[in-house]
Amino acid sequence: MRQSLTVFIISLFLLVTGLLSAASPFSYAKPSPAERDSLNFEQEINSYILKDMNTSKVLMSKNSKKRIQPASLTKILTAIIAIESGKLGSVVIIPEEATNVEPTKAGFDPGEKIRLVDLVKASMVRSSNDAAFAIAYYLGGSVEGFAGIMNRKAKEIGMKHSHFTNPAGYDRDVYAGHYSTAGDLLLLTEYAIGNEIFNRVVALDSVSFFEQETKKKYFLKSSNKLLENYPYAVGIKTGYTLRAGRCLIARAKRDKKDMVLVMLKAGKKRWELAERMFEQAFAESQKKKVSYRPDGSEDVRPLILKGGALQ
Repeated sequence: MRQSLTVFIISLFLLVTGLLSAASPFSYAKPSPAERDSLNFEQEINSYILKDMNTSKVLMSKNSKKRIQPASLTKILTAIIAIESGKLGSVVIIPEEATNVEPTKAGFDPGEKIRLVDLVKASMVRSSNDAAFAIAYYLGGSVEGFAGIMNRKAKEIGMKHSHFTNPAGYDRDVYAGHYSTAGDLLLLTEYAIGNEIFNRVVALDSVSFFEQETKKKYFLKSSNKLLENYPYAVGIKTGYTLRAGRCLIARAKRDKKDMVLVMLKAGKKRWELAERMFEQAFAESQKKKVSYRPDGSEDVRPLILKGGALQ
């Protein structure tokens, strides 16, 4: 009888202990493999995708098909349309509508004459909204007209989950319905980096150019802090709005590795996160650190316009 009672008490104790453990607030389940990227990189980023361009292998991804406002990452599409127009040497008269934008601007005055190539540089390097809108009016006749060009180009590239309403990345009021995905933006970036002019523009940490009549000089510093702080960075574009949060598309090269990262709603530590993601990706196949941009490399050559094309 005593032995049966002892067995009963032990069994009851184990049952109660198990129930308490199951109800404990400190118990948790590990995320399923489908929720974790292939490098087990877990950070507070709403959506991202990182691809090795040499192997065409996606190394990291999270919510890459989720529709999110892309902010000024939009200007990649604006820039490549302008570059492919064949009119980079043309002089653009800045319309008043292009000067009534906020917040980031080059500071153009209505009626100023700026080369299209310089508008591309201003929109990509400093993320100047007035430059992006001037491009839109020049090539599309209106914001709506240029948005149509953008959406046709996006479809051509294969961006099936994107819609653009303006050249700069605004996503409110009359420009509502402006969205993309990390996966689509990767497709756009892959397409754009096939153009050497684009690559050389986005690698610049600053640009300077002149108004064509008054010779007023504009000097604009890049908003991409990776170009200063990460030795393997070679561009490409930053972005921010209240809805989109902090966004980034970055490219880094190290030895023979070429990585592209798209990051949406990344929070305040996007620069540190981008570096850590690149480093972890590079570490998969390479341990030694070698700067991709030594002194005198072609990536820092000045941009010179000759015969309507950059040399």
